[in-house]
Amino acid sequence: MSNLTLQSKYKLQSGHEIPILGYGVYMIPPSKTEKATAEALNIGFRHVDSAIMYGNEKPCGTAIQNSGLDRSEIFFTTKIPPESMGYESTKRAVSSSLRQAGQEYFDLILLHAPYGGKEARLGSWDALVEAQKAGKAKSIGVSNYGIHHLEELEAYIQAGGGGQIDVGQYELHPWLDHSDIVEWLQSRKIVVEAYSPLAHGTRLQEPVLVSLGEKHGKTPAQVLIRWSLQMGFVPLPKSVTPGRIRENIDVFDFELGAEEMKLLDTGEYEPTDWDPTVDSD
Repeated sequence: MSNLTLQSKYKLQSGHEIPILGYGVYMIPPSKTEKATAEALNIGFRHVDSAIMYGNEKPCGTAIQNSGLDRSEIFFTTKIPPESMGYESTKRAVSSSLRQAGQEYFDLILLHAPYGGKEARLGSWDALVEAQKAGKAKSIGVSNYGIHHLEELEAYIQAGGGGQIDVGQYELHPWLDHSDIVEWLQSRKIVVEAYSPLAHGTRLQEPVLVSLGEKHGKTPAQVLIRWSLQMGFVPLPKSVTPGRIRENIDVFDFELGAEEMKLLDTGEYEPTDWDPTVDSD
């Protein structure tokens, strides 16, 4: 893990590559998103994680178009919301998102949550597979799917449903133990993304983070991002403050030792967001 850099990428099963660190725009108001995303790209991020539900695909797309970077250098994600589950609705959502963001394609489209029931979930998957074949999505995947949802999708794919799960995105940090889901995904070579890797800032005063930060000359937030990277995740930290955006990429000049990683293995299960993984439908 010591050889990781901001330019490092993971190979997806689709054959495309994903930068190992992304810029998340969850809860950034649309009016502030373009400037913040432009700042992130200027500082060195090459991976932007948006969603229909965030309402800020358009300013993300504008920042990407105005960045002066070649589109192929930037990995841009969106997600299909619960209210657009089902084949026809997802198909419409993909077209709408491309228009909104002013893009010809997304690098990744995820199903945001496993709501709506089996028929809707599998219909949405069919729409993503179709979008991928049409070049509207380079890679596809899911977010917030529990193991039972993942196994349902895997069985469908193996029975001829088409496509493959390239990415699984979850809230992941030392106080939300999704190790069972992570193991399921990683054993199938599915890349795991970590949203809310800073736990919305609610844990930055934890003594273990403070002491590790002091030891390495880093902030608690940087320790959390480094932990995520060393877990093999693709963390998606969010900030609108230029100094913090810069801080969030300054995580490649130190490494947490095995014992230090163990200190962060809390076994706790405390989501700071929703938790659709436990939905029984």
